[in-house]
Amino acid sequence: MPDNHHRTQLKQLGLAVVQTEADAIANLAGHIDEQFIDACELMLKCDGKVVVIGMGKSGHIGNKIAATLASTGTPAFFIHPGEASHGDLGMITKNDVALALSNSGETGEVLTILPILKRLGVPLISITGNPSSTLASLSDAPINASVAKEACPLGLAPTSSTTAALVMGDALAIALLEARGFTEADFALSHPGGSLGRRLLLHVSDIMHQGDDIPITEETAPVSAALLEMTEKKLGMTAITNQQGDLTGIFTDGDLRRMLENNIDIHGTEIKQVMTRGGATISSTQLAVEALQLMQDKKINALLVTDNNQLVGALNMHDMLKAGLS
Repeated sequence: MPDNHHRTQLKQLGLAVVQTEADAIANLAGHIDEQFIDACELMLKCDGKVVVIGMGKSGHIGNKIAATLASTGTPAFFIHPGEASHGDLGMITKNDVALALSNSGETGEVLTILPILKRLGVPLISITGNPSSTLASLSDAPINASVAKEACPLGLAPTSSTTAALVMGDALAIALLEARGFTEADFALSHPGGSLGRRLLLHVSDIMHQGDDIPITEETAPVSAALLEMTEKKLGMTAITNQQGDLTGIFTDGDLRRMLENNIDIHGTEIKQVMTRGGATISSTQLAVEALQLMQDKKINALLVTDNNQLVGALNMHDMLKAGLS
């Protein structure tokens, strides 16, 4: 086991790295300048895709930036510069914009493909730690992501520089997101399999029980009839309607427990005498997550669904669990 001195030393080393990288990120604010704005405008005007290019650690950061751009409304993909020289350049069209990453700005594999991009007339944006580099000088919008020092004490492992490039990529993506008016619903469309997608895309109508599956009891029926309906439909409640079919209330497991505590005759008592009048309802067009929130706020386990005051469905907490919302 390491002694206490060694443990303290490890903590101090970790804190030093965090502080160094935090300082590097703070200094990026001064680099959100005209070149950054130019880069945003080039991407906003792009009729094709943003092609992100990077080698080594810059390639890993570039991959992430491309993914962030794509998921926030800016179509993008990553190309490895080594593969680009062996056929993948065919993936780039004249309608695209290139975003190249290189801390030194002199990465050979990246510089090799620049003449092809120029020949295609593809605008070039760069994120580099060397604003005087070849890559920066050949760029239409060179973004300066230079750092004072790497967090690596040897000054060799890309640490602060890759963090700075990643943050600058995020800054581009979010600036574009805001400029495009990209919404939560738009985000959900590109994330349909995730929990966010379910929360933003799933409507009450997608999960509610409808038609013959809705438990309904006429208000003059005995409580025993309501219990049979609840047992058959298995939603822990039944809607209560009048003779005209209008919704007048709801009878739930909770109402049943309260009724039994008062020794009420289930065969001789009409359901309207023990039901909950009115009751919480929701529209079929609302998000399912809104139904979940309503149930949680009111501490209930079931909801009736109405459109234009007409009963169209029913759902309970189990439906929320099945839909992956709870």
